[in-house]
Amino acid sequence: MAKVIIIGGGVAGMSAAHELIERGFEVEVFERNPDYVGGKARSVDVPGSDQTVPGRFLPGEHGFRFFPGFYAHVTDTMKRIPMGAGVSVMDNLVSTLTVLISQAENKPILVPVNFPRSLKDVKQLFSGFQAMSEELSEDDIAYFSGRVWRLMTSCQARFDQEYDNISWWDFTGAANRSQAYQKLLAGGLTRSLVACKAHTASTRTGGAIFLQLIYLMLEAGAQRTDRVLNGPTNEAWLTPWHQHLLSSGVKYQRGTTVTALKVDAGKVAGIEFRRDGSAQTEVARADHYVLAVPVERAATLVNKDLLALDPTLANIIKLAPNVEWMNGIQFFLNTELKMHLGHTIYADSNWALTSISQKQFWSNYELKGRGKGDVLSVLSVDISDWESPGDFNQKAAQDCTPDEIKDEVWAQLKAELNSHGTTVLRDDMVSAWYLDSSIVPLDGAMTDAMLEGLTMEEQDKLQKVINLEPLLVNQCNTWKIRPNATTKVPNLFLASDYVKTYTDLATMEGANEAARRAVNGILKATRSKAPPCDVWELRTPWLLKVFRAADFCALMAGNVWRSITGTKGATS
Repeated sequence: MAKVIIIGGGVAGMSAAHELIERGFEVEVFERNPDYVGGKARSVDVPGSDQTVPGRFLPGEHGFRFFPGFYAHVTDTMKRIPMGAGVSVMDNLVSTLTVLISQAENKPILVPVNFPRSLKDVKQLFSGFQAMSEELSEDDIAYFSGRVWRLMTSCQARFDQEYDNISWWDFTGAANRSQAYQKLLAGGLTRSLVACKAHTASTRTGGAIFLQLIYLMLEAGAQRTDRVLNGPTNEAWLTPWHQHLLSSGVKYQRGTTVTALKVDAGKVAGIEFRRDGSAQTEVARADHYVLAVPVERAATLVNKDLLALDPTLANIIKLAPNVEWMNGIQFFLNTELKMHLGHTIYADSNWALTSISQKQFWSNYELKGRGKGDVLSVLSVDISDWESPGDFNQKAAQDCTPDEIKDEVWAQLKAELNSHGTTVLRDDMVSAWYLDSSIVPLDGAMTDAMLEGLTMEEQDKLQKVINLEPLLVNQCNTWKIRPNATTKVPNLFLASDYVKTYTDLATMEGANEAARRAVNGILKATRSKAPPCDVWELRTPWLLKVFRAADFCALMAGNVWRSITGTKGATS
C-alpha cells in the first residue's frame, strides 16, 4: 500500500485525504492548527464565551460559508460524509431566498436569488428591478447587458487568451459610466463577493463566476443559487468529516508545522516538521506528497532543490503576493434579528461589508446557555476592503485596533440598515462580538529598535493588525503562470486554490477540485486501477454552446468577438 503525506488540513487537504483513503492509500495529514481542521472554512469556540454553561461556547468563524449551486466538487464530497443512518452532511445545506443590496441614501434593493415559484416571488423580482432602474440609466443597463451577453457567447479560449488580461473594471467600462453603475455593477460585485478590486481582478475569473450565478437564477425549480449550512461549520460539516476520515484510517498530526521538503535522487524524500512547543525538527517519509497549503505558505516551501527538478514551481512564488484580506466579525445579539432570508451587500460601505443573519437558518442549533446566556441571534459580517478609509473613523481597517474595527463595522451596518425610517440595529442589542483570530494586533510584534526614531504621530499611523490568513485573488495575467496539480517532481502534487482548475476561484470548491486533480495525478503515477476522481466543467447552457462554437472559429481565424444580435455594449 503506497503512503501519501498531505501537508495542510484545510478543505483541499481533507478532500485529498478523503479521495485517497477511499482508494486504498495510506494517508497521513500534517496540520499546523492544533485545535481545528478545515483551514479558513472552520468555525471556532469564541474564547471565554462559556461563562454561563462551561463548555458551551459562542460560535465564531473566519467568515461565513455559502455554497452556490454551481459547486459540484465539494458538494459531491459532502454527500459521502455520513451524519447518521441515511443522512449525509449534504443534507445540512439549506437554500437562501433573497439578496439585499442595502444603501444609506438610496432605497434598499431586495431581489430573489432563485427562479420565481410564486406570485410573491415575481412581484419581488420586478420590485427589485424597478428599484435598480431608478438609480441606473437605460444606457447603463443596456451597456452592462451587452457586456454580459459578450461573456455568455465567448468561447473558453477567448476567456483564457483575452479576458485573463482584462480587469473587470475595464471590461465593464466602469470608468466611463455613472457612479451608480460603478457601485452596483462593477466595483461592488467584485469587492463584496470575492474580495478583489475591480481594477485588478481578472475578467476570466470574475466573468465566469458571474455567469454561473445568472444561470442558476434562471434555472426553473432548482432553488439552489445560494445555500448555507444549518449550523456552525464545525458542527454541520467539518467535525463529522474529520471523524469520518479518522474512522476510515486517515492519520492526523495536528499542531505540526512543516518547515522543509527534502529532495534526494530526483524526488521528494521526506518532510521536516516541528511540533508545537518544540524546537526539535523531525522527519516523516512517504511515497508521495501533496502540498495542500495556501499559496503564500506554499511559496515558503519552494526551495532550490525543488526548482532544479521543476523550474515552473517558481510561479508559486510569483503568485504569492496576489492575496487580499477577507475576514469576518460576528455580532452576538440579545434580540431575535428577523431579516430577509439571505445575504446582504452593503453597497455604500467603504469596507465592502456583506452579512447574513445566521440563526434563522440554524434550525437545530441552540444558542441558549452560550455567552452571557442572552444571545438570540448571530449577525456574521465579512470585511472585504481593509485599505479604504472607514465611513466614520476615516481609517483603513488594517490601521485600526480590533475594538476600532468592531465600532466602525457596527456604525456602517447601522448607517445602511437603519436608513429610510427603519431601525434594525441598536447598540444595546450587542451582547458579545468576535473578530477572526487571523487578524492579529501588532502590539508586541514591533521591537524597540523598529520604533526608534519615530514620533508618536508616526507610530500611530503604523498598521495596527496583520492577517495570518489572506485570500488568493486571481489578478490579470496570472492564469498562464498558475501551476497544474501534477508537477515535474515525480512524487509531488499540488492541491490548493491557486492550482489551475475549472472553478478558477479561491473557494472551497476550487480547493476540492484541485485536490481531486492531485489525487488523479497520484493514481496515474502509481498505475492504480482505482477509478479517477470526477471533475466537472462549469456549466454552459446548451443554446449558448452554439454561439461559443462560432466564437471559437472566429478566434482561431484571428478575429475579435462580434455580436450577431447587435446588442448595445456587446461590441469590442
